[in-house]
Parts: sequence; structure tokens; C-alpha cells
Amino acid sequence: MSTSGYSVVTGMVIGSMPIGEYDRRIVLLTREMGKISCFAKGVRRPGSPLMAATDLFCFGQFRFYAGRNSYTVTEAEISNYFSYFRTHFRESCMGSYFLEVLDFCTRENNDESRLLLLLYRSLQALESGRFGLPLIRAVFEIRTVAEEGEYPGVPADAQIQESVRHALQHIVSAPIPDLYSFTLEEEPLEELLVIADRMMERTFHHRFASLEILQVML
Repeated sequence: MSTSGYSVVTGMVIGSMPIGEYDRRIVLLTREMGKISCFAKGVRRPGSPLMAATDLFCFGQFRFYAGRNSYTVTEAEISNYFSYFRTHFRESCMGSYFLEVLDFCTRENNDESRLLLLLYRSLQALESGRFGLPLIRAVFEIRTVAEEGEYPGVPADAQIQESVRHALQHIVSAPIPDLYSFTLEEEPLEELLVIADRMMERTFHHRFASLEILQVML
């Protein structure tokens, strides 16, 4: 939505880094414009109203204007700070991995609204404490591959457990709000994780730094 040269988008901060002494560059994954990079000027000055709104995981509405070569955020109305991740390190690291994946695979002016919803629901699953982190990771990875149009399917003669086959069908076809509605025993979960790893490697051919940290921790 644009008014008087300004635009308002709904999205989440998936990247944030300091620029100079007082500014920040943030990356937003938005419903309306896909992934965009913006500058937040003076945000690191004491008392800046945008300081908290430019942290990772912040979700809400962001108002910005387009300059000659960049966007500049002027206001934000945050509806969910996901403050849970400030005090839960393992879950925060997993969430940061999700942000890194989507920062890598999304683009400006693409319709990334479904991936934004997937991210939001996956962070909620991490917050809930009802699912193990490995299961959430596998679900997020496989559904991301599917949303990117790269899901290879499961060959009919593949030697996988029936519970894993059912889990895969659910992950790729369930409405995103209903995605996290099952659990797996340890052995089929290990099998699902192997499948997810292979799909991610085949699809993105990229080493995610945050995943390497996770593999040491988990």
C-alpha cells in the first residue's frame, strides 16, 4: 500500500546489521513486495522509537519511502516481537537458521507471502514447546523446498517407513496453519531428517552458517 510517496508493508525482520555509528540496514520479508532491504537511520541512538522494531524476528507493519537507490524505514507498528527467543538460546538459533534460509531463497517483487506464513508458523512452533527442534527443522525444510517448486516426491518403491511416507504427504500438502500437528518417534524422525537434508542440498547447493552451529548444539 502506498500513500504520498510512502509505502506500508506487513512483514518480518529477517536480517539486521549495524551501519556506521547510528544506523542499521534491515532485511524484511513482506507479503506485498517479497524480500526488501531498508535503512533505518539513527535507530541505534538512545531513545530511538525504531530501535526494538529493527531486531530480528520482529513482525508487523513497516512504513518506508523509496530514495534514489534504497528504501528508508520511518515507522513501525510491531504486533509480535517474538521475545521468547531472547531467553531461549537453542530455539533462537533454530529460528535464525530459518531466517537465513529465507534470506537466501526469497527475492524482491516475488510473491513470498506463503514463505512468510511458513516462517511465522514455524517460529510459533518453536515457541510452543510442543514439538522437538529436529521435527520443526525437518518440516520447515521440506515445506520450503515444496513451496519453491522443487519437491521431488517419493518414489513408490522407496524403502521408507509408512509413518515417514505419511509425514511427507502431510508436510507438502497440509494448509500451512495446520502444518505442525503431528509428532514422530525417534527412528522415523531420523529418517525424515535424512530426507530433509538431501532435499535442502539438492535444492539450494549452499552451506548455511547457522546450520553448522545447530549441528554442533543439537
